[in-house]
Amino acid sequence: MDKRNNKAWLYLLPAFLFLGFFMIYPLIDVFVYSFEEGYNSASQTFFGVGTYNYSYVLHDPYFLQAVKNTFILVIITVPVSTGVALLISAGLNSIKPLKQMFQTIYFLPYVTNTLAVGLVFMILFKKTAYSDGLVNLLINMFGGGSVDFIDGPYWAKMFVLCFYTIWVVMPFKVLILTSALASVNQQYYDAAKVDGTSKLRTFTKITLPMISPMLFYLIITAFIGAFKAYSDAVALFGTDLNAAEMNTIVGYIYDMLYGNSGGYPSYASAAAIILLVLVLTITCINSLISKKHIYY
Repeated sequence: MDKRNNKAWLYLLPAFLFLGFFMIYPLIDVFVYSFEEGYNSASQTFFGVGTYNYSYVLHDPYFLQAVKNTFILVIITVPVSTGVALLISAGLNSIKPLKQMFQTIYFLPYVTNTLAVGLVFMILFKKTAYSDGLVNLLINMFGGGSVDFIDGPYWAKMFVLCFYTIWVVMPFKVLILTSALASVNQQYYDAAKVDGTSKLRTFTKITLPMISPMLFYLIITAFIGAFKAYSDAVALFGTDLNAAEMNTIVGYIYDMLYGNSGGYPSYASAAAIILLVLVLTITCINSLISKKHIYY
């Protein structure tokens, strides 16, 4: 028995080494950096150890703006994208003709380059000297005024960012939920028909409980993905996100390392640890909720 256990640990050793070298060691390194005050990356020196880096980051207006943008993005995009994806998946699961074609169409945005999709969105929403953009043309057709969604008011830019994020994450969720719906045993639906159960009650009492593990998996990963958003904002508003007031927490970390105000790995490390705590807290809360509402 001991020989078999040793053999199993030997098979797991490459994975442990990989995780330790590329995940655990960098995490510990970032944690140490976050407490080193006045760290100089050129000389690899610092003048003290304490919580000043955290105090600086938590009082930095750019970081507070990034936290605000990230939370708005999370609160709006996660429930909306999951709900819409569930409705689309239910519709796809109920139709038989051209089902595979529709699945392919919905999945196309997922395999398209993020920056390319962002460029298309920028063309649709951006006002130029020659055109107000296709979206503004549609708004004008219904009697509304043109809005500069890219360089205009904050709410307009946030609307575009949320809409773009939902568009990008939707295909993956549709694919997963469509597969989950297809795996539900048809006998449950047949029994519901015999009992004369309405479609809404069938959906809430049979479909949702049966796909609840996959649904909560998507919700948790969506929360994590939304907290790590950065490329979406860059694709729409360029690299100077602070000037556009559309920076995210990950964008703030990048700016502290490599941006125009970069060269401060201690501040970036403190912001990264704060992001880790936020994501870990949300994940734990979701896990606790899922234990009460997931059916296996």
